[in-house]
Amino acid sequence: GSPTATVRLIGPDGESHEDAAIGTGPVDAIYRAINRVAGVQNELTEFSIKSVTEGIDAQGEVTIRVEADGNAYSGRAADTDILVASARAYMHALNRHLGAGSTTVG
Repeated sequence: GSPTATVRLIGPDGESHEDAAIGTGPVDAIYRAINRVAGVQNELTEFSIKSVTEGIDAQGEVTIRVEADGNAYSGRAADTDILVASARAYMHALNRHLGAGSTTVG
């Protein structure tokens, strides 16, 4: 099957917004679903994962950079599930971008 992700974000109005997307991999599917809900055009220019703790329950830290409207925005998050960390890092970057227009999501 194709990697699919469903996301639910809370908008600045407190309302829940949900959508799903198919991607080339699980992270791509997550980012596509987030973009559909947030309605933000951007380009992912950097994506990296590194371990920040040791052991079987190690946390992975995801650092990303997106470009939108001629500016670069970075996001970072850590979690034992790298898909969760990837989604949070992406939301941090998008909220920085949207913060320039004073609107945030998720």
